[in-house]
Amino acid sequence: MCAIIHFGTDGWRARVDEDFTADNVARIADAVGELWQKINPGKTVYIGFDTRPLAREFAELAAGVLAAHGLDAVLASRPVPTPALTWAAAYDGEACGALMVTGSHHPQGYLCLKIRMGDGSTANQDVIEELEETMAPEPMGIEGQYRTADIIPDYMQAVASFVDAEAIRAAHLRVVVDPMGGAAQGYLADLLRELGVEVHEIHAGQASDQEDICPDPVEPWVDACERTVIEDGACAGLVTDGDADRIGAVDERGRYIHPHQIMALVLGDLVQFRNLEGRVVVNLSCSTLVRRIAEALGCRVTVKPVGFKYIAAEMKKGGVLIGGEEAGGIGIAAHMPERDGILACLILCELMAKTDAPLGVLVDQLEDSFGKTSYGRRDLRLEAEDAETLRTLLPGVNPKSICGKVPQNVSHMDGLRLAFEDDTWLLVRPSGTEPVVRVYAEGFSVEERDELLDAGCALARGTYPL
Repeated sequence: MCAIIHFGTDGWRARVDEDFTADNVARIADAVGELWQKINPGKTVYIGFDTRPLAREFAELAAGVLAAHGLDAVLASRPVPTPALTWAAAYDGEACGALMVTGSHHPQGYLCLKIRMGDGSTANQDVIEELEETMAPEPMGIEGQYRTADIIPDYMQAVASFVDAEAIRAAHLRVVVDPMGGAAQGYLADLLRELGVEVHEIHAGQASDQEDICPDPVEPWVDACERTVIEDGACAGLVTDGDADRIGAVDERGRYIHPHQIMALVLGDLVQFRNLEGRVVVNLSCSTLVRRIAEALGCRVTVKPVGFKYIAAEMKKGGVLIGGEEAGGIGIAAHMPERDGILACLILCELMAKTDAPLGVLVDQLEDSFGKTSYGRRDLRLEAEDAETLRTLLPGVNPKSICGKVPQNVSHMDGLRLAFEDDTWLLVRPSGTEPVVRVYAEGFSVEERDELLDAGCALARGTYPL
């Protein structure tokens, strides 16, 4: 029996030894090909893959299926970051979209199919629902002829032209680059070297599903980068996930820098050094820090549900400067309506060059000006029926107090988010694709944060007194 395909916030994910099979990949490619051929007959579609085992083979299969639908299918000739594939589609006037086969930030054994539209944005909910509803129970079993192309050079030239190359070159920076065995390996390090940066690249020359690493740019997986930065005396460590659409960072002291802090720094660079303006779009799970800095810089903040597809939809409306999510995805509207971890790394280098300050000093200045908070997330696995019950009940939950705090704002936009008067908050959000509840909280101390997280987990289990 073929699997029922449900897309998450950024594509369809499954284990290679379970549902990520040739038949299911062909079914999705059939549905995508039929949709795009109906709307954009004969247009170009780009297909890419990262370094994960079997990614190339599945990409080749998808390319053949898409070509059979009458589309001009172009397969990347080598592993590519998702932003590079997305950029190729966004800047090709004949393209209707792109399909990426990647392990992304997931553990070994998983693969994911990501769908990007012709403007580079993530497929919206209407497109996803149509694909899920029209997907055939079995693959059609036909394949056509596709062509290959090297899409990397044009993309690398585009991101390099986005930053101040002379300022970076004059700063003589020394950084550690950790592509986590993923698709950015070689590309980001070589580009920085061309810009005059001294680079020590780690976790290169391997696939992104090694047993000693999960390609997610968060602790503890950035530990090797933290050690290397200290050993090298580098001003920063720059980390990208398996397909390089997310960023993590380490400062000169070996301290992990949270994506919210990175987004705040990137936002400051865009406004203060480039005189750009526009809205800042964030998810419900984004830190208070980003909102405070956006408001201080004169940028209006728009809040959307979790998932970059909602941020991308706002970018397409216009008037957006930057969008970001708590998982490290940062998109700059002037570049394209999608995340780009490689570009975010370059902008951090530009900021360090122009301020003549290492990454940790820049973060310290942020916290001195806007306050220091403690952010955390827990993933709570429930029985499937309990998770479904919670999903049904949460829209009606409106607690009078949590941890002695009275909510000043209650949002049911995506789960349950409680915001308190002192800018602390709690979010309880059931996953849309698995029996997992994600609990987020931000406090002014680790203890306060953990108390909120404990309460959120108890609320999800149904044991918190309301």
